[in-house]
Amino acid sequence: MTTKVDFYCWVRCTTCRKAKEFLSQKDIEINERDFFKNPFTRNEIIDLLKGKSSSEMFNFRSPSFKKLGLSRENLLDDKLIDLMLKEPRLIRRPVVRIGANVYFSADRSVLESLLP
Repeated sequence: MTTKVDFYCWVRCTTCRKAKEFLSQKDIEINERDFFKNPFTRNEIIDLLKGKSSSEMFNFRSPSFKKLGLSRENLLDDKLIDLMLKEPRLIRRPVVRIGANVYFSADRSVLESLLP
């Protein structure tokens, strides 16, 4: 049986390209979406989080976050989602959904541990 993966990425991202290359070598059906060209909606982000804190999806190490000059401790989930909607570089990528599970910043080593 072929594994199906929703793969949310930015085509210019090196980590995304390496993860996609790894997935392409497996018996996997990849449903790819560049979320810079086709941005997430608020409801899609909430769905991907599945009740987790939005900080799990948020890239605090991004230069885009540092430019904002905000304090990480003062940001609530709704504000983090607002920031990710305005600036997709603040989303940890790639985002990979395998079945009911969603992984943020799923690089090759993470994917190797998840796939058969």
